[in-house]
Amino acid sequence: MTTRKLYFGDNLEIMRQNISDESVDLVYLDPPFNSHQSYNVLFKERDTRPSTAQIEAFEDTWHWTPETQHQFELLMTSANVPREVAKGLDAFRIMLGENDVMAYLVMMTPRLLELHRVLRPSGSMYLHCDPTASHYLKVISDQVFRPENFRNEIIWRRTGAHSSARRFGPVHDVILYYGKTSAPAWNPQHTPHSEAYLATKYQNEDESGRRYQLDNLTAAGIRRGSSGMSWRGIDPTSRGFHWKFTIERLEELDKAGRIYWPKKEGGSPRYKRYLDEVRGIVLQDIWEDIAPINSQAHERLGFPTQKPQALLERIIEASTAQGDVVLDPFCGCGTTIAAAEALGRSWIGIDITYLAIALIEQRLTDAHPGISYELHGVPKDEGGAKALFARSPKNFEMWAVRQVGGRPQPKMGGDEGIDGVIRFYIDGKEWGTALVSVKGGDSLNPSMVRDLVGTVKKDRADLGILITRTKPTKGMYETATKDGFYTWQHGTSYERRFPRIQILSVEELLRGVIANLPPIHGTYAEASLVVKGQGEQLELG
Repeated sequence: MTTRKLYFGDNLEIMRQNISDESVDLVYLDPPFNSHQSYNVLFKERDTRPSTAQIEAFEDTWHWTPETQHQFELLMTSANVPREVAKGLDAFRIMLGENDVMAYLVMMTPRLLELHRVLRPSGSMYLHCDPTASHYLKVISDQVFRPENFRNEIIWRRTGAHSSARRFGPVHDVILYYGKTSAPAWNPQHTPHSEAYLATKYQNEDESGRRYQLDNLTAAGIRRGSSGMSWRGIDPTSRGFHWKFTIERLEELDKAGRIYWPKKEGGSPRYKRYLDEVRGIVLQDIWEDIAPINSQAHERLGFPTQKPQALLERIIEASTAQGDVVLDPFCGCGTTIAAAEALGRSWIGIDITYLAIALIEQRLTDAHPGISYELHGVPKDEGGAKALFARSPKNFEMWAVRQVGGRPQPKMGGDEGIDGVIRFYIDGKEWGTALVSVKGGDSLNPSMVRDLVGTVKKDRADLGILITRTKPTKGMYETATKDGFYTWQHGTSYERRFPRIQILSVEELLRGVIANLPPIHGTYAEASLVVKGQGEQLELG
């Protein structure tokens, strides 16, 4: 049975509460880290400390806070934390002090412990990071997984030539590969030979056009068994060699036309190694053959740390089999999930930002229409919506925007209270726009509607949607009605009117009420979100 589970929330809590011991075959994680800051900033001890380390969409910053201090103390005193791990973390605290790097390690340590717990004995972990933090993460990972279970430091070239002042261009990421034990599941991977190699080594062709090279049938050293016996008048022992095959196998190869006999008398027979039977070069620990996602890539979703799907497919194929369970606790825009689904693996994805969850849902829908999966952690009633708003107003806004088929947008200066945008179809060249504003507080009034009306007019948008967590007032509905209607036309044969300003409460959204909009067409890559049941669906020829 295939497992497909997507969780919205803190991966530490979710793993502790929902993922059983030794139930996962592969973990891939690409935890956020603000590697673009300078070392001076990362290692500076902060005098002014925020009360909490709030994680916002697209922000990879971690700071030392009172909460970080509390988590550090728990790690030092918990009986569930191995002594070696606690000692290593304490040594880092002495060496680094209280700064962003140390806060990051305090955040990562309990998560690495949980990942070790959920992995099967044959499981593997691939930890993706950049050189800013990879050496610290390796020390902690050594303590959690044990040094003898470290398999590789993989170097992935993530970009081309990069100009950098007064240093060599930084062009690679690091992937730390560990087994749960010393014998993790393993499927060797291969890369193709270069064209130059093939042109040099495979110059011969047989009657059918198959390319081949000639290889030795003998190897150094004397053997007393069949491989040391004379064959076709050739005694390998007298020459200090032995056959690479038994005499019986040599006869079979010769009958199959796999042995080349030189025309020159006394020449040694050779083995025909055909190009179409060669798998390529066994994959090494420097990966330069998988290109990063460029601005024109079809799979590009606009997520700043998005990795190419080919990278994850290679990792999954190397360390899992069909049906195995793949876990990504920082799943971002869902590349691990997309790769696992494409390869027939079960998967579990976790992310703390609703924007990531929305991207993954859309990605799954686009690639696998009708796919069935479990979604956990999103509001299912008004109480859940209220709790989400209290925990993270930004994530509440993104969740609300997605309920009407909108594309959430990060808060920016001068956004005038707009939390999302919906693009709808007009014709092959034009798109209409609906602006979405979300109000999660308890206090509501008609001025909020008037503000949306003004922004819709100023931005020359077509429609405006106001979403409220609590019940809107009568005055708000009256103000919205005064702004009239938007007329949508498709060619000259069809026309329909829509209220220009619409108000929807969370209670209505949870009951399945939808915004009254023109049809939405296209994909996320075209800056439009497809939403089932959204508006009136028309046959447009």
